[in-house]
Amino acid sequence: MRNLGPKSRAWLAPLGIETVAQLRHADPYRVYARLKRAGLPVSLNLLYALIGAVEDRDWREVQREQRSAILLRLDDMGLAPR
Repeated sequence: MRNLGPKSRAWLAPLGIETVAQLRHADPYRVYARLKRAGLPVSLNLLYALIGAVEDRDWREVQREQRSAILLRLDDMGLAPR
């Protein structure tokens, strides 16, 4: 999957996510929340990468163009960084 290295893929595998289709079905925000709740050291960059993988875009482009909207959604989910 685009943007995701071996460590990220290893975190996703126990969630049953090994393809973009599986990630798309699971919703990148929910996946990020599950990984965060599991105590993994996830950062916003991982969320940008997950969204980029689904949209077939570079994670830096996602960060640059969608950062505010992403932070607002995370705030709604109670996951906004402090």
